[in-house]
Amino acid sequence: MNKETYISRRAKLKKDMGSGLLLFLGNDEAGINYADNTYRFRQDSTFLYFFGLNYAGLAAIIDIDADTEIVFGNDLTIDDIVWTGIQPTLSEKAATVGITKTMALSDLKGYLDKARSKGQAVHFLPPYRGDHRVWLWELLGIEPKAQTSMASEPLIKAIVSQRNHKDEEEIRAIEASVDLSTEMHLAAYRMVRPGIYESQVAAVVEEVACRYGDALAFPTIATIQGQVLHNHGFIHQMKEGDIFLLDAGAETKEHYAGDLSSSMPVGDRFTDRQAEVYQIHLESFYAAVDKLKPGVPFREAHMAAATKIAEGMKRLGLMKGDPAEAAETGAYAMFFPCGLGHMMGLDVHDMENLGEQYVGYAEGEVKSRQFGFKSLRLARPLEPGFVFTVEPGIYFIPELMDKWRAEHLHEDFICYDALDAWRDFTGLRNELNYLITPTGVRLLGTIKKPMTIEEVYKAKNS
Repeated sequence: MNKETYISRRAKLKKDMGSGLLLFLGNDEAGINYADNTYRFRQDSTFLYFFGLNYAGLAAIIDIDADTEIVFGNDLTIDDIVWTGIQPTLSEKAATVGITKTMALSDLKGYLDKARSKGQAVHFLPPYRGDHRVWLWELLGIEPKAQTSMASEPLIKAIVSQRNHKDEEEIRAIEASVDLSTEMHLAAYRMVRPGIYESQVAAVVEEVACRYGDALAFPTIATIQGQVLHNHGFIHQMKEGDIFLLDAGAETKEHYAGDLSSSMPVGDRFTDRQAEVYQIHLESFYAAVDKLKPGVPFREAHMAAATKIAEGMKRLGLMKGDPAEAAETGAYAMFFPCGLGHMMGLDVHDMENLGEQYVGYAEGEVKSRQFGFKSLRLARPLEPGFVFTVEPGIYFIPELMDKWRAEHLHEDFICYDALDAWRDFTGLRNELNYLITPTGVRLLGTIKKPMTIEEVYKAKNS
């Protein structure tokens, strides 16, 4: 991103907020098991969006009333340089994003104290890191347990409104991350076979991202236990008849994310039963995609997928009754307990730290607490510039079967006796990334990820 991009973003935020002081805390290094052995550094995404500086130990303010923008930080000492090498000075860093004023990090509290003594409103975002909670306590005197509720709703809404709409520069960056993510998945298709371990596939997949100097957008899921939705263990050896599920994505140097899922047979072909379920899943996927256009609530796409899954389960003798009613009542969640998709951008679940209610739901729309629906992260009407994932899945979760059966839930729709033969099926899903355009929807990525059964077989045997 160039300097003018950041200047323009801050100018829009100032116009939308109108007055006050906007406080942005950058991330710091975090130790794994001692201070100098750190996790990979990743800057806070909102800080990146408005200030673009991927360095630890920074904060920034936009003082709208004083028409001032300041980056706070410290220049490196010789002790730092010995370990890290030379870096640009703080003022040089700030200049690259169009900011001319810098101050020492120790001056931040004094600046805030002076602003508050004049009655100036200080807007901050809800913290999601422990060190930020401590920092806010030191800077503003707000106890950690009260900080989320005291975060600025006007600032949250203004940022969400701006970041939800991706510009052409962002779309190009996201599309590059989607292409790299597709290459990661293609590597898995070529490698998966009986006898190898999940860890071997995960290593090959992650190597693709690292090879280009990029990083992972989120921890890789590479498993034959697909009924566990977020399974981050790579411990199983694959055998003929298993389904392998990969959920993996790249984060490119611009820090935008890709997010794709794939499901494939470990052997050369799906079993007949697996192929039937996979085909039902594809029907649900494209039923959802058919709903995507400006003005249509994403909840309708979710319901289209849920209805198709209920129809397919009825064909298999696992559900009964009206599929649309089964979707509306939530009975479908026996097989599809998660949401259809989520916003995507600088975060793989874009701005989830600011709250799904703000990001994925329209003003006044209340998010459901019902099982299944409560995991729907995106429900609002779609608008041009929205980038999001579409990811229906079909899962056979024995523990969920037992719980619902014991509670006599949805007995008008679920054939519990027939489910017993499916307890070992595990689960599958596929995921692609889409952009809403002024006239419709566009699939992101210039490299095709296999979706149909024939495409999956071709990719596995290439």
